[in-house]
Amino acid sequence: MPRKLHLNAFLMNTGHHEASWRLPESDPYAHVSLEHYVRLARTAERGTFDSLFLADGPQLWNTVAQRPAGALEPLTLLTALATATEHIGLIATASTSYNSPYNLARKFASLDIISGGRAGWNVVTTAGAEAARNFGLDAEPAHAERYARAAEFLDVALKLWDSWEDDTIVADKAAGVWGDDAKIHPPRHQGTYFSVEGALNVPRGPQGYPLLVQAGSSEDGKRFAARYAEAVFTAQQTLADAQDFYADLKARTAAAGRDPEHLKVLPGIVPVIGSTEAEALARERQLEDHIVHEHGVRRLEELLRLGPGSLALDAELPDGLPSEDAIEGAKSRYTLIVELARRERLTVRQLIGRLGGGRGHLTFAGTPEQVADTIERWFSLGAADGFNIMPPVLPSGLDTFVDHVVPILRARGLLRTEYGPRQTLRERYGLPRPANQHLTGVPALV
Repeated sequence: MPRKLHLNAFLMNTGHHEASWRLPESDPYAHVSLEHYVRLARTAERGTFDSLFLADGPQLWNTVAQRPAGALEPLTLLTALATATEHIGLIATASTSYNSPYNLARKFASLDIISGGRAGWNVVTTAGAEAARNFGLDAEPAHAERYARAAEFLDVALKLWDSWEDDTIVADKAAGVWGDDAKIHPPRHQGTYFSVEGALNVPRGPQGYPLLVQAGSSEDGKRFAARYAEAVFTAQQTLADAQDFYADLKARTAAAGRDPEHLKVLPGIVPVIGSTEAEALARERQLEDHIVHEHGVRRLEELLRLGPGSLALDAELPDGLPSEDAIEGAKSRYTLIVELARRERLTVRQLIGRLGGGRGHLTFAGTPEQVADTIERWFSLGAADGFNIMPPVLPSGLDTFVDHVVPILRARGLLRTEYGPRQTLRERYGLPRPANQHLTGVPALV
């Protein structure tokens, strides 16, 4: 069978461009509107996307002056979307640094059951001192420590999802036996970060456990992805960089004893689409013209670990910036942004414009055919198994992609024309349902 694209819709309030909320078509209150997200989910389902995705963090992002801030809790929102859709996968971000394995495993198992096997978890370790201070910490834990905790967190979650065998429920009314206690397997886990004794209080879900997604591209992140991830969201600015990342991650997955085909790499793309190239570029300029640069400078100084007033709008980035090794936050994104600025000799003003749409993800302005060409090129040249579609403005950007780019991808045989029989999310990604580790004697994902 020829390869098919995997498409994920990354939904963010009024759109990924920071100025999207200022356009006449945008609803500044969309970030707390269930109706808005139901419409987006149904549009992505009309486009036969594999899944949709909600980012999240346990802190208030940005300043409330800059753009719509705050977000509905993703697992709660996705549970509502599960009842409004039939096929599309539902992926929520949740932190291993600021949750407990038992509660989070229960929530994802519940979503998987409610949705009929469509749940996915974007596993994040959460960078930033702002989040740490919300949980009684003076500073964020070190990068390596966050990933060590995440690994143990995943190991416990997998034990919890496997703590019920699939046929635990007997439901024998005549004998008065509802379930078989011999098929319950408490984790009895004692580790460095967690102590978890009992079995989960919800049965094993339709997928066994949800699709596991990861988005870190640092060395620690790639090692973690090779061991656990089944889909990886990544930010790459060039085809060559994307090819290198793709080959490296597939090789690491094989070295970890896993099938590289059981890990799908999905770079992000922010498509600014017009009926002509000139129209698309004009649309891109319209968005950039609505950026408030003072906000962008402040966020860039925070990212680069610079004090207020360190950056001049019409100058390039200063020399002497910290190396990636000195960064405890989002290491790979820091390096991507600095390399982009150095490679293209961008002024701070230009860099803010480039980051305004996708925060380091590839932004592409063009016609539907040109967008489809870029997607096909990366897909066919070993840079991607699919894409994380990040519309700059919502809902219009997703409407345009589904109405004008999706038909081209379908005509080229790259994308399904319909969903067909009901499938779980991991089946749609071409992944097997995991066997229960208590029956095989083999730890999950090894």
